[in-house]
Amino acid sequence: MSAQSQLLQDRFGRRVDYLRLSVTDRCDFRCVYCMAEEMTFLPRRDVLTLEQLYDVAAAFVALGTRKIRLTGGEPLVRNNVLTLVRRLGELDGLEQLNLTTNGAQLRKYAQPLRDAGLSGINISLDSLRADRFRELTRTGELHKVIDGIDAAREAGFQRIKINAVMMTGRNDDEILDLVEFARNRQIDISFIEEMPLGQISEHDRALSFCSSDVIRQRIDQHYPLTASAETSGGPSRYYRMADSDSRIGFISPHSHNFCHLCNRVRLTVEGRLLLCLGNEHSVDLRAVLREHPGDTQRLQDAVVSAMDIKPERHHFDLDDSPQIVRFMNTTGG
Repeated sequence: MSAQSQLLQDRFGRRVDYLRLSVTDRCDFRCVYCMAEEMTFLPRRDVLTLEQLYDVAAAFVALGTRKIRLTGGEPLVRNNVLTLVRRLGELDGLEQLNLTTNGAQLRKYAQPLRDAGLSGINISLDSLRADRFRELTRTGELHKVIDGIDAAREAGFQRIKINAVMMTGRNDDEILDLVEFARNRQIDISFIEEMPLGQISEHDRALSFCSSDVIRQRIDQHYPLTASAETSGGPSRYYRMADSDSRIGFISPHSHNFCHLCNRVRLTVEGRLLLCLGNEHSVDLRAVLREHPGDTQRLQDAVVSAMDIKPERHHFDLDDSPQIVRFMNTTGG
């Protein structure tokens, strides 16, 4: 069977055509829901080279992947990341090449990324108040992120989206402010329920949980929402407002489990192919890359075989200790 005919499908009949590719576990922020304040990052010897990351991406595209999202940590802190973007942008058959970033370096990188072939950007923004933003990110400066969002708009990206992780008592009083920010800049926004990945002590996830239903109801009181059938290829459920081109999305791993529609897998920067965000099922592609360099068929075979262990769903429980000990920065979002 040729590689082109081996389109990726798991044992539950779900077509897998979306790869989230982590290019680094490092980040210049320390967001409270993402990682601990003091982090130990991977030694360089454990991290895939840009060439190896490209090889994995090319294998996935040969197997029918149509969307790749570059993630981190913060992908823009990886040295020479633009060379990877440029090569990925030239892959025949890839329809979308997107990036998730904290936005702090977009003033420098937005136009070069656009020129290199990037098609869309998601930017994390959980607060519009400088002091609160600093508290939530521990190191971030709000004005740099807002300037980065504006730089992305100036660069001509057709779709820019804000990702906002909402937490009760921390930033849920800014829901409408964030919607207004998105409307004013004619960009999209997705509100995300916090995911219980990694052991944190900064806050109690059960107490800070803010459900998508609560957020949607608050927005709907001011900006009536109409459900949309649109999709970005990921887990967001989108709604439209009659007087704006901005879309409002909701990512709801707790309140509205979306596993039955899962079309994606994740590669960590140390080469671990994660078959589910909320499970530890994985395959070590780094071993394949290092033991059989340049063997495209062996790499593709490993990817195809991995689909057999993709689980049916995750099981998040806010009242329990996290079952997944890895932090979000090692997962790739």
